[in-house]
Amino acid sequence: MPLIQLEETTSTNVYLKELCRQPMKEFTTVVARFQTAGRGQRGNFWESEPGQNLLFSFVLYPDFLEARLQFALSQIVSLAVKDTLEMFTSEITVKWPNDIYWRDKKIAGILIENDLQGNVLKQSIVGIGININQQAFHSPAPNPVSLSQITGSEHRPLVILRLIMRRVQEYYPYLRSGETALIQEIYQEALFRREGLYSYRDKDGEFEAEFVRVEPEGRLILRDKSGTERGFMFKEVEYSLI
Repeated sequence: MPLIQLEETTSTNVYLKELCRQPMKEFTTVVARFQTAGRGQRGNFWESEPGQNLLFSFVLYPDFLEARLQFALSQIVSLAVKDTLEMFTSEITVKWPNDIYWRDKKIAGILIENDLQGNVLKQSIVGIGININQQAFHSPAPNPVSLSQITGSEHRPLVILRLIMRRVQEYYPYLRSGETALIQEIYQEALFRREGLYSYRDKDGEFEAEFVRVEPEGRLILRDKSGTERGFMFKEVEYSLI
C-alpha cells in the first residue's frame, strides 16, 4: 500500500484527487496530521486537533462496478472501519448510510467521491476521519466521541490505518466478484438501531419507525407505527438522536 504522510493539508481527498491527475496505484493512501478544511457529509466541517486523530484518503478504480451499485463500495468501507474499531472496543455500529457510531455517539465519518465513466465507476476517492485520541470537542457537532475516550487509553493512528486498509483489501474481492448480496447482508447486520422503534425526521416532521431493510442502491426502508413502509435516499431522513 503506497502511503503518503503529510503534516498538514486542506483535505486529504482534495490532495489525493490532484495526485490522481497522473496514474496512481490503487490503494494509494494519503494521511495527514491536520486538515485545514476537512469535509464530512452534507458539506459539514470535520473537527480534529493536530496529530490526535486519523485523517486519510485512498484511491480505488472499481471499473467493474456498475454506477447503480456504487453503494456497495460505501458498505465495504463502513464495514472495514467498524471491524477494525471493534478490535479495540465493543458496541460499534454503522449509522446509515456510512457514519460509524459507538452507542449513540459518532466516532468516524466517511466521504466517498466517485467519478463515473459511462455506467461504471472510473475512480473513487475514499476519505475517512476517525476520532482517535482527542479528549475535547468544540464544534457544534452534537455527539462526537473518540476511541481514547471510550477505552481510557491512547492509540496509534497509523496502526489503526494499516488495520483498516488490510480489512478494505479483504472486502474488495467480494465487490469485484459481484457478491453484493453478501455485502448487503453483513452491512444490514451491522446497522445502528437495527431493531426497535425509534424517532426519525423527514421533510414532513418527526415520526416513529422501525428498520426494514436497505436496498442495493442505498435506499433506507422504514416501517412507521401505522405499518406503512417509507423509503428514503440520502439526506431525505435524519435520526433523532437527542
